[in-house]
Amino acid sequence: MSFKRTFVFLLSTILLMTTIVSAQKGDKLPPIRYKEYKLDNGLRVIMHQDKSTPIVAVNLWYHVGSKNEVPGRTGFAHLFEHMMFQGSKHYNKDYFGPLQEAGANINGSTNPDRTNYYEVVPSNFLELALWLESDRMGFLLDAMTMEKLDNQRDVVKNERRQRYENQPYGLWFEKMSEMMYPEGHPYSWTTIGSMKDLSAASMEDVQAFFRKYYAPNNASIVIAGDFEMDEAAKLVEKYFAPIPGGEKIDRPNFKQPKLEKEIRFSMGDSVQLPRVYMLWHTTPQYTADEPALDMLSQILTTGRGSRLQSKLVYDKQISQDVSSFHYTREMAGLFAAISTAAPEKSLEEIEKEILMGIEDIKKNPPTKEEMMRALNGIESSTIYGLQTVLGKADRMNSYATFLGEPAYFQKDLDRYRKVTSADIQRVAKKYLDDKKFVMTIVPGKKPNTDATATAEKEKKAKAAKKAEAKDAEDKAKMVKVSAKDEKAESDWRYEMPKPKPDPSFALPEIQKTKLKNGLNVWLVEQNELPIISMNMVFETGSTNDPMDKSGLNDVTSALLDDGTKNRSAVEIANELQSIGARLSTSNNSDSSTVEMLTLTRNLDPALDIFADVILNPTFPSDEVETFRKRTLASLLQRKDNPNAIANLVYNKVLYTDQHPYGVSPNEKSVKAISREDISKYHQVFYRPNNATLIVVGNTDLKSLTAKLNEKFDGWKNGDVPETELPEVENLDKATIYLVDKPGAAQSVINIGQVGVPRNSADYFPILVMNQILGGQFSARVNMNLRED
Repeated sequence: MSFKRTFVFLLSTILLMTTIVSAQKGDKLPPIRYKEYKLDNGLRVIMHQDKSTPIVAVNLWYHVGSKNEVPGRTGFAHLFEHMMFQGSKHYNKDYFGPLQEAGANINGSTNPDRTNYYEVVPSNFLELALWLESDRMGFLLDAMTMEKLDNQRDVVKNERRQRYENQPYGLWFEKMSEMMYPEGHPYSWTTIGSMKDLSAASMEDVQAFFRKYYAPNNASIVIAGDFEMDEAAKLVEKYFAPIPGGEKIDRPNFKQPKLEKEIRFSMGDSVQLPRVYMLWHTTPQYTADEPALDMLSQILTTGRGSRLQSKLVYDKQISQDVSSFHYTREMAGLFAAISTAAPEKSLEEIEKEILMGIEDIKKNPPTKEEMMRALNGIESSTIYGLQTVLGKADRMNSYATFLGEPAYFQKDLDRYRKVTSADIQRVAKKYLDDKKFVMTIVPGKKPNTDATATAEKEKKAKAAKKAEAKDAEDKAKMVKVSAKDEKAESDWRYEMPKPKPDPSFALPEIQKTKLKNGLNVWLVEQNELPIISMNMVFETGSTNDPMDKSGLNDVTSALLDDGTKNRSAVEIANELQSIGARLSTSNNSDSSTVEMLTLTRNLDPALDIFADVILNPTFPSDEVETFRKRTLASLLQRKDNPNAIANLVYNKVLYTDQHPYGVSPNEKSVKAISREDISKYHQVFYRPNNATLIVVGNTDLKSLTAKLNEKFDGWKNGDVPETELPEVENLDKATIYLVDKPGAAQSVINIGQVGVPRNSADYFPILVMNQILGGQFSARVNMNLRED
């Protein structure tokens, strides 16, 4: 695929992902039309056309996850997620190669209940995706070797170290699963499995797991996007129909566990701040009480105005953060409340406040406003998932796998619309009782895990497995037909499908104008959905921070929506949630942004808040001090994360501490920033002659310009100083710097040199070079270090 076509494909994907909708009560979702049927071998086939962009998603689900494993043999489902990319009989090479050459988005994932694989490709490469998916379904074992198994076993072990052992608080979920579920329960172990079990897996174990679960009758495939159904059906028949179905699968059927009493557990970790986890058993997915428990979580901790966040983080300031979620799976559900203590605050006080908040909602039902905000959040998330063909395909596969109804979207949303405030109280009383699991992670020594096995043990285990595998392969050869006969029987499968002619795609027109005050406005009209996305980009970033007040730009950007002349921080958050709009601020070294997403019909009130935040922030003293405290605490937490430490030191070494790119906020600089500094920074840099407003969505330039001139009337240009960055000298020799992180399970390595500025003629060639060198999975560095 040419660079031009790759760029068009990526741009179209980005445009599709820039929108989000929040349907109001009583509104119907856009209908999701589809065709569904089954092949004789049991494979469920679901097709959904969406011709808005010339791309197509192939999404394949196997109804197998870590809950289908047995004690002593955990991690198989996730191991197979990796093995499925290593090549099969008719294409015995890494699967990322041909698909990424076509410009595809490709990956897979595993959880306790299912494993999925997907490719989003330009529509003319649909056959390539189906050819590869069918070959690994039907012919993976023909190409499986002990060398591949050992390689991916090591990759998974390294992934475990990255995600569990080398992350602050990383072992909480594993320990929680072990203690909340009875021994032998499929949810008592994590999807990634244990080091011991991964090392013990034999070739015969792995092959038997594949034969049982990776069969057409245990899978469903969704094809969504720009394709012709009759043509796709012929391709599915060609590639998948010859694969024989597997044996009938007896699925685990454990009842929802219950705790008989409160369980408490504490462990140390290499962290600066303690954290508490409080968990209750609830109910499996798609059961009657699931929607009310989901909404209860939203009311407790989602948004600045939520009950626990407003109290613990802002009013009492005893928590660095607080969150809750309802996590449902096929056989069981959990409700969790999690909070990290602010410096010098106790977990006992936090736990008490969380329990008081839960008891309060049992006595005082949620208000109409709380119910509306919770529902809008859930509806927004639901419809957001419909904006891409991959999002729709994955949700349809989920509904098909667990409910047998691919287009369950509207029915799913209706479950939440039926929830009352009385339902919220009822589920809080029913499930959030005194029979809970409370776990605390406190500063101290990280517990030993099976990841600390010695290299010698690993070496011996590998040698034993190789010998065992050779025996298994020799036995397999005895019952195999000759390679010559086998190839003659299926010659057509060895031929990689050729792509169809390139699809046509017209880039959207960018309309440009200026407001009366000179603000540049760019508009791309998209009228498929009643949504508008706005992004105000300011040409100022951390490079404009004074050297002794590093972090000033960060603080200014973060506090824009924490109070204006017309609204408090809570009022801003609640008003946005009530109309289903979302506003966010962000910044980097060279720019700062204010973004908003809203329904077209709510543009006026949303735009009023958007303009208010940009024009009229007051930076209240109490908000400044609260943010300062939280920032200082986050700087403490930065010491826990090896990746953060590596990035911090790397930038300092590369650019020196005399260059803005080499300086990072620190305790001294954050304490030195005053409210007056913040206000002055805003007055100087947040000016219309230093900004561009980019709008994408369901509006026209004439009506939009009129609204913008009204909302931004009085916003005046200013004298914005130009940013002059000092020259950066390249290092005169290769140098190695070491940073000790005691107890880290893994090393983090940053290698590089000073690059070219963004306006250099070499910028795009270097961008392409980096994709080849290390910018994607099939890049040389990744394939060399991880795969080869």
